Amino acid sequence: MERIYDCSVDTDLLTGMRLAKVSLGRHELVVLPTDTVYGVGCDAFSAKGVGALLAAKGRGRQSPPPVLIGTSQTMNALAEYVPEVAQRLADTFWPGALTMILRAQPSLSWDLGETKGTVALRMPDHKIALALLQEVGPMAVSSANLTGEPAATTCQQAEAYFGKSVQVYLDGGPSPKAEASTILDLTGISETYDDDGNITVTGKIRVVRLGALSVEKLRTVAGALLEGSESVNG
Repeated sequence: MERIYDCSVDTDLLTGMRLAKVSLGRHELVVLPTDTVYGVGCDAFSAKGVGALLAAKGRGRQSPPPVLIGTSQTMNALAEYVPEVAQRLADTFWPGALTMILRAQPSLSWDLGETKGTVALRMPDHKIALALLQEVGPMAVSSANLTGEPAATTCQQAEAYFGKSVQVYLDGGPSPKAEASTILDLTGISETYDDDGNITVTGKIRVVRLGALSVEKLRTVAGALLEGSESVNG
């Protein structure tokens, strides 16, 4: 059965989206286009799916996948605590090429690997990805490549990497940005309020990976809370 669905053709798009939803419900993998690079993903709440995702990429549990979400409100459900600066960053750059690492809601019944109690969240700026996420809920999605190989920027590249280990491929054409998202770690930020409601923010936002969104743009919102780009470690 044909597994690549050309999303520029209405009938293919409808069939591909329906089968993607079925596959995700079966703990299987789906390749989807995003605004950065192609992603390979599963239901974020499926431990079996996450295991299949890490195995397909050749990764261990020490490399947990980020979670893509269909609405910015979902961040408040998945994160234990959303600093005010994280909300401002989301309001400015989501949907878009920004991934934010926050403390995960401890009550969530998921297993993304060795996360140390954190979750990396992003709302992609791509209509197909958003439509799927709004249908199925949060997805654990990693860049569509084998570990050590470049991220796929076309669906055909992704299929060459994964073959039959992925059940459904949604082809949205070449990736618009062809560059991964910028990752910020906001777990070091803490906020306290005094009796008058004034906020004091301590800690720094760490740049984990520079990608399609520049430090200069991020600094327009995060200001002095953002560590300098000299601290980037990969």
